[in-house]
Amino acid sequence: MHRSRLRQLARANVGQRRGSFAAVFVAVLCATALTCALAVLFESGIRGGVTPHRYAGADVVVGAPQALDVREDVDQPFTERSLLPASAVDELSRVPGVRAAIADLTVPLSTDDGAVLDAHPWSSTGLAPYTLTEGRAPSGPNEIAVTGGRALGDRITLRHGGIADEYTVVGVVSAPEAEPSDRPATVFLSDARAGSLWPHRGRVAAVGLLAADGVDASSLATRVRDALPGLDVRTYTGDARGDVEYLDAGAARSELMALCAAFAGVAILIAMFVVSSTLSLSIQQRRREFALLRATGATPGQVHRLVGTEVLLVAGAAALLGIAPGYALAGVLHRRFVDAGVLPSDFALALSPVPAVVGVVLALVTARLAGAVAARRPARLDPTEALRESAVEPAGVGWGRLVTGVVFGAGGIATSLLPMVLPGPAAIAGAGASAMLLIVAAALLGPVLVGGAVRWFGGPLRRSASPAFVLAAANAGTRSRRLASAITPLALAIAIGAVQLFTQDTVAAAADDQSRSGITADLVVTAPAGLSPSLIETIAAEPAVRETDPIARSTALFTTGGESPHTDSYPVQGVDPASVASTLDLDVRDGDLSRLRVGTVALSTDAAFAMSTHVGGTVPLRLGDGTLVAPEVIATYGRGLGFGDVTLPVSQVLAHTTSALSGTLLVSAQPGRVDEARAAITGLGGVTVADRAEFAAAAGQDQRRKQSGVNLVALVVLLGYLAVAVVNTLVLATAERGREFALLRLVGASARQVRAMMRTESVIVVSVAAVLGTVIALPPLAGVAVAVSGRPIPAVSLPVYGLIVAGTVVLGLLAIAIPTRTAMRADPVAAIGTRE
Repeated sequence: MHRSRLRQLARANVGQRRGSFAAVFVAVLCATALTCALAVLFESGIRGGVTPHRYAGADVVVGAPQALDVREDVDQPFTERSLLPASAVDELSRVPGVRAAIADLTVPLSTDDGAVLDAHPWSSTGLAPYTLTEGRAPSGPNEIAVTGGRALGDRITLRHGGIADEYTVVGVVSAPEAEPSDRPATVFLSDARAGSLWPHRGRVAAVGLLAADGVDASSLATRVRDALPGLDVRTYTGDARGDVEYLDAGAARSELMALCAAFAGVAILIAMFVVSSTLSLSIQQRRREFALLRATGATPGQVHRLVGTEVLLVAGAAALLGIAPGYALAGVLHRRFVDAGVLPSDFALALSPVPAVVGVVLALVTARLAGAVAARRPARLDPTEALRESAVEPAGVGWGRLVTGVVFGAGGIATSLLPMVLPGPAAIAGAGASAMLLIVAAALLGPVLVGGAVRWFGGPLRRSASPAFVLAAANAGTRSRRLASAITPLALAIAIGAVQLFTQDTVAAAADDQSRSGITADLVVTAPAGLSPSLIETIAAEPAVRETDPIARSTALFTTGGESPHTDSYPVQGVDPASVASTLDLDVRDGDLSRLRVGTVALSTDAAFAMSTHVGGTVPLRLGDGTLVAPEVIATYGRGLGFGDVTLPVSQVLAHTTSALSGTLLVSAQPGRVDEARAAITGLGGVTVADRAEFAAAAGQDQRRKQSGVNLVALVVLLGYLAVAVVNTLVLATAERGREFALLRLVGASARQVRAMMRTESVIVVSVAAVLGTVIALPPLAGVAVAVSGRPIPAVSLPVYGLIVAGTVVLGLLAIAIPTRTAMRADPVAAIGTRE
């Protein structure tokens, strides 16, 4: 058959079988939209960012490296501000082309109602630049200039580290652009006052450079790098200045890329699965057509080319139409990630044609490969055998498919059992990934599994006196392939929903349990902007207080060695070695926590395993600001999920945080004097005091809210796509049975009996899908539960699980019932003569 004739035949087939190809069209369009949206978000992780505000007037901003340069991977951002030596300000002011070099630093303050403000030295107003609209610049230690909301002469009580001071408003300033509404408001102190509150003497956060007339920003940035050869600095121009102004911009980009990479892997796999299953079902419905082609001399290669041409015609149009919804979906996901706290609200997406190209190419490649796989069987069959299979669905599955399905199933079970033999995040990730292996196994073994389930269901149905039940059992038993194609997407939706939701619930529940069990202090003290050392000393001096343990939180980076190094981030807690024994129980497994001091570290058992170290070894860690240390491991402990994987002395952690303020203070009261201690600490003002149960419960709720936010966004998108796939597949599978319904009615079955038969079949479909989806979800969830709690009992909310199953079941029932009623409206005599 000539290629031009082949293309004409392909176009004719698409035109004649609009219903069948419509399902493929919808699947490819949705896959393109989803892929394109994820590509937009991933590109935004590379090129997107936050528009500068306070640094908008600086031509160049100079800062220390704020991320670890990871070769052949995404750079790892530091969570704390990496600082420059103050001497760099004078050096930068002498660079040719620099009109002024202005240092900046940030001091967190809080109001009595808990609002957090960012205080800066008055000299840094030139970086925006801010304009003084009323009053004068602050000069005294208790004078302040504000950006609005206050009048001259107002007196404001502000706290630094919980210590209150009263300030007088002496100036009101305005910036060229309005301040971001969801970020801390900006206030200005005198340079001397800001310097006295800044904990890092001799260092500054960043330096803004104002260029002389006729000097452009890019050339000035080059001069700066050349003028400071002995100092590791980064220069920022244009929108990149927002990265150094707002540390969360760089962290958000890295997190967005990591989330998209993880989400995209699952989403693309599901998209490929949906497209291929829809296409396979569409081709399976054309068995008679392909059998006649083979019988009249068409070669296997011609069948493959015909299917490939049809697929490219349909998928090409669908992929192009899926681009616009993809960009719209990216905007929706961006807003949801902002709501979940992953992205700052002022984080802008980067839009370019690249995501559209990625989405279209990936959709076309997926569809073409799926078409090649689906065409294998009709292309390779002997013409006589092809004619036989066109009338009767082939029984069972091929040995290759059977063996592949068993291998995937065994792999899924094995990876779900990893936490029983290996600790650490890798085991949790392996257990979670086992769901995808089991889903693939279920898809490959679908006819076998469905056949077994139908035999179990079919026995009572065949013995029933109801003709509908008998017909449903007979149809299900002889059409296991068709039934499997309907059951698989339903089971997939249930399994994905359960694993996505309950994995995070299981981890959060284990963290909450560890937090509750590990805090042995009587009280937990917090403040909106942190606790200063002087306030901690005041609390420790209270007569009713026996011990205090300031806790500082940060992160550390650990890079594995070898030819392909990999960098992971670990949560860090800083504790007071002198009082940790009376306030925390970290469940020490090996070593002695009392030996903790600067130069040593305690690790969770999971972290120690991942870092391939033990008590007595050393580990290279980069602290929150990027400082490299190599402490000796003096202990390992079991409650890393609740308290962090790395424990260091609090003095060391604070020295490498931006604010140098403790986030939490654990307080052990004198025997019988807990209430007295609580009243005394509360009376100091500016702090919140909770007992350990209240704090653990609140911390657990906050953790669950943050972790479930992103998870819920991903789940809604995946389930939305799966809902389309479920309806698509079931409508396609049901609509093709018009001739079967007509034949039943012509031989005496009433329309009511046919509908009853289909209701029975639909109950079989949704029941088997619910069981299969649950069975697929159980091993991964049990594996995650073993990894985080040591018991194979996941945290499953029965109402939520019931809602997932009920929603999927209702969707399946409607997707079968509606096309059945539509098909039944046709006259049976006319319908019996239609093409399959």
